[in-house]
Amino acid sequence: MANPLADCVSSLRNSNHLLASSISILDSGVNDFPRLIKVLQTTRHFELLPTSSLQNAQESLLASITPEITSILSRVEAHLDRLERREQALIARCELLEGRLSMSGEDGDSMRRKAQIKRKSIAQEGDGSREALRLKQMRAKKERLEYAVERLALEARQRERQLRKSVAAQ
Repeated sequence: MANPLADCVSSLRNSNHLLASSISILDSGVNDFPRLIKVLQTTRHFELLPTSSLQNAQESLLASITPEITSILSRVEAHLDRLERREQALIARCELLEGRLSMSGEDGDSMRRKAQIKRKSIAQEGDGSREALRLKQMRAKKERLEYAVERLALEARQRERQLRKSVAAQ
């Protein structure tokens, strides 16, 4: 009887030893699992979207931005038009003033001579008479009217130039 029992004990020891070695092999294989979990874990760096949702997002963005862009562009165009009109007005005013300066520069000597002649004639006629005063007023009015006519002629020429420019631009 001892023999069969000894065989059972030896078989049980072999099984126990085999089980212990299996556990140590499994333990060494399972020790690396936490690192493997991190390595094999999937991380999404880029999220993939279907084409239809991407197109919908683009259309909604376009619909929200388009009116604002349109209003900004119209305001910019209006401002540019105002600046252009102001520039043309300043150019016209500059040309008008240059014309006046050139006229006064050319006619300055002749106007001085006319003024001296007028003073002499008025002095000869007598300063206190009504006729002399009326004559003086008429001459001043004539000078004002001549100046106004010259100014209007310059403005008319300027407007003709602007009209030609606008017709040529179209």
